[in-house]
Amino acid sequence: MSEQSFSNANKGSETFNGSAAASFISQKRFYDDANFPKGFKRSGDFTNKEAELLELHGHAMKNLAEGKTLPCTSDEAQFVEVAKGNIAPSSLLEQIWVKYRRLAMGKPFYAVVGTVHLPATKPEIEVEAVFDIEDDVQDEPEPEDKE
Repeated sequence: MSEQSFSNANKGSETFNGSAAASFISQKRFYDDANFPKGFKRSGDFTNKEAELLELHGHAMKNLAEGKTLPCTSDEAQFVEVAKGNIAPSSLLEQIWVKYRRLAMGKPFYAVVGTVHLPATKPEIEVEAVFDIEDDVQDEPEPEDKE
């Protein structure tokens, strides 16, 4: 990366919202290899600016959302409320974090399902033959009374 493009990338990430950038300070870049193995930029879900901001401030946002660190500024306190789902996101970092959490939970899976086949049924056969049970039993002569 050339020096000019590197300085432009850093300049763009610092000037998006001066107070919020000073709030969400992280010492290392944030990656989620489990949900985005090719990175945020190459996933196709984030713009270049969103991916850059998520990588720069992701650890700070994750620690705030999980309660590992306490909010120091009003922006961070508002972010915690957004992460809990109490209020709607208003800043760019809040919107990016909500988008990241929604996508990290998993993308919906759509499958093409074929026609539902019913199990084959046997055709009903109508039996019209009537059996006379009395014909099958041999008639024994009934004993007559000898009187």
